[in-house]
Amino acid sequence: MCADNAIAEREAGAIRPLVDMLRRCGADSEIGALALAKLSSKEDNRIAIAKAGAIPPLVASLTLGTAGAKEKVAEALGNLALNNDNKIAIVKAGAISPLVELLTSGPA
Repeated sequence: MCADNAIAEREAGAIRPLVDMLRRCGADSEIGALALAKLSSKEDNRIAIAKAGAIPPLVASLTLGTAGAKEKVAEALGNLALNNDNKIAIVKAGAISPLVELLTSGPA
């Protein structure tokens, strides 16, 4: 197993509770999105976040989340997409249409 995968496995346990927060409504979702956006700025965390199952709830938050959460979700997805495997997963999760909608009409 390469070093990146080992780091991802180790950190996935710390990231999973944040992913669970995305599935809640209101402030919890927004806090989870903010934390994942910040964590996803670090290359090593991008793998861990994807392995923790964050991509589908992040994409769902693009349409169901609060305005603040949507902005942070878009930031997190942008960071995650810097990894090629994540980029494919993000597209497969259906993020393109809600991201275009967010860009054209704003987070409201």
